[in-house]
Amino acid sequence: MKANAPKRKIFDAVDMMTADEAKTESGNGLQYLPLDVVKPFHGHPFRLYDGERLEDMVQSIREHGVLNPVIVRKQEDGYEMLSGHNRQRAAMLAGIDKIPAIVKENLSDEDAIVYVIETNMIQRSFSELLPSEKAAVLAVRYEKISSQGKRNDILQEIAVLNGQDGTCGHDVHKFRSRDELGNEYGMTGRNIARYMRVDKLIPEFKEELDNGALSLVAAVDLSYLSEKEQKAVAAAASEDKVKLNPKNAAAIRAESGNITQKKIREIADSGTGQKKKEMVNIKLPATVYQKYFADRKAAEAADIVEKALEAWFRKEAPDIVQ
Repeated sequence: MKANAPKRKIFDAVDMMTADEAKTESGNGLQYLPLDVVKPFHGHPFRLYDGERLEDMVQSIREHGVLNPVIVRKQEDGYEMLSGHNRQRAAMLAGIDKIPAIVKENLSDEDAIVYVIETNMIQRSFSELLPSEKAAVLAVRYEKISSQGKRNDILQEIAVLNGQDGTCGHDVHKFRSRDELGNEYGMTGRNIARYMRVDKLIPEFKEELDNGALSLVAAVDLSYLSEKEQKAVAAAASEDKVKLNPKNAAAIRAESGNITQKKIREIADSGTGQKKKEMVNIKLPATVYQKYFADRKAAEAADIVEKALEAWFRKEAPDIVQ
């Protein structure tokens, strides 16, 4: 399937897979698991269905049950979902308490994320993904999988389970450079690199990137901060109303290793990344302030006072302003 091929309507990932195929091809067998013992994949990068698409899935499961097994990996405290988050959610809404599952054992984090990404991309168009979802896909396909041979085995298994001919259809079996990935997705190598960077953002910033509150350029700069520093920036944005525009984000990145909420406020106040100027308070009678500055912001009022003083001294004491 090409990167921008249309998605299927209802089921995600490996919908076409039958229980017999799953048991035969997976190598790990089929089980019926209580829904409450399967937890979501940690840091699951894809948004879940809602609206009509979710309602269609719920209705289908009410009428026919969960026909297509999910894929999970076994852990000490239960199971973790790899493919089937939407089916699990719809089954819960449909009042079903167990779900058929292919159980993968002794699966590494690196292999697990391949299942998560590739099964989702079987039925999703790359162009429809949110920025953080694109970042997750590109990061996995470029740098997170160290063993290409093992990765190809997983991709072929997913393809077979999905009723395909053993090739994934994404043409990602060879390790690609950023430019080659860019050619596949209609993006420049530079843009590929940007998306791979923002995969390192904390969830709060990924959400802001997805909803348009944070620009891609600013997100890239913030991605170079440590998780602790990013959380400090997020707190400053929330509590101190610091704007995370590209200029501020670049200045914040330049202070990496020295990031505190106080420092972030100084950067935002100066607008240049320089230390805020020392201020001296001058009191004005309330009547004067109301007459001239009632409808003006503090910074604008200060600018007017400075210009007025400069004009006065230029007339009355020119030696001072020379």
